Amino acid sequence: MNDLEQRLRRQAVQCRGNGSPLTGALLEGAAADLAAGGVVADLLGRHADEPSGSVPSLRLAGSLHRLVLERKAPELALHYASVGGTASAEDVWPAAGRTIRDNLDELRKLVTHPVQTNEVGRSAALYGALQLLGGPVRLLEVGASAGLNLRCDKFAYDLGDGQVLGDPASAVRLVRPWERHFPIARQPVEVLLRKGCDPKPIDPATTEGRLTLTSYVWGDQVDRLDRLRGALRVAERVPAPVVCEGALEFLTRELADLPAGLTTVVWHSVVWQYVDPAERRAVDALMVRAGWNATDGARLARVSLEPERMGDGDFTFRVYVQLWPHGDRVHVADALGHGPPVRWTGRAPGSS
Repeated sequence: MNDLEQRLRRQAVQCRGNGSPLTGALLEGAAADLAAGGVVADLLGRHADEPSGSVPSLRLAGSLHRLVLERKAPELALHYASVGGTASAEDVWPAAGRTIRDNLDELRKLVTHPVQTNEVGRSAALYGALQLLGGPVRLLEVGASAGLNLRCDKFAYDLGDGQVLGDPASAVRLVRPWERHFPIARQPVEVLLRKGCDPKPIDPATTEGRLTLTSYVWGDQVDRLDRLRGALRVAERVPAPVVCEGALEFLTRELADLPAGLTTVVWHSVVWQYVDPAERRAVDALMVRAGWNATDGARLARVSLEPERMGDGDFTFRVYVQLWPHGDRVHVADALGHGPPVRWTGRAPGSS
């Protein structure tokens, strides 16, 4: 079994484990076809030596979903709940294989595009972290895609028993997104400034932008699609600019000064794997240097939700908060790759 086949099969397992039998069956079929030297070998073979973090498996899944959304794959669409399909997810591969053969030239272009999963559910982790920090915030996001999570304070977080945080009237409603130690703010959370960066930002106001974002949501996960569509409505009324820059260039400028009276929060989620290792090290060093300039009246925090490999080889998604001027880095929660439920540890920056 070659490395690309292994990666397809591992991703299939992860998709099934995260509630997408459709994407799991699709990638299992693709792995078998690749091993047999079929059309997938023609499509993805040239990408076999790319870093694992570039996830060609999810680029394939997103490219096929895009064809479905564009009504270019009517047979395949019968299996996709995103467009009303009801056919069995487990039987998706024959239709997918024929779709690849019929659209090979277009798919060769589409699978070169980076994954742009602007997963709105991850706001459950971000907003909870902001609850821990409290007070007015300047929010900066690295790898922001369309910047949907920059609007996290404009979503509704329904904790049950009539308790709703954020905006109760929001088009995005996360129901019971938190487990265990709920982080209730010591001071009201208020995002006063919001801005992000991305090497290839998406404009959520355009048809192309909305299509791209929707294509990377797994086609049988209607709840995620509903959250995305709600977030696109929120984005229409809440500006959150995303500049076309890498993490280091963006943060070098934005962290040159830390505004008094605000906590500057740098946030990233499931994006670090796409950043060059040298740039990651440079950003880490930049955050420490910027932290030297933080004070109790102009704090700096780094909030991250990234996959972390465990001893058995599986991944978990951990939420960390690092807060300056003291520089404490605390594991505050665990989450799923798409966010909720977020399980809080009960720890917070500054706690012993």
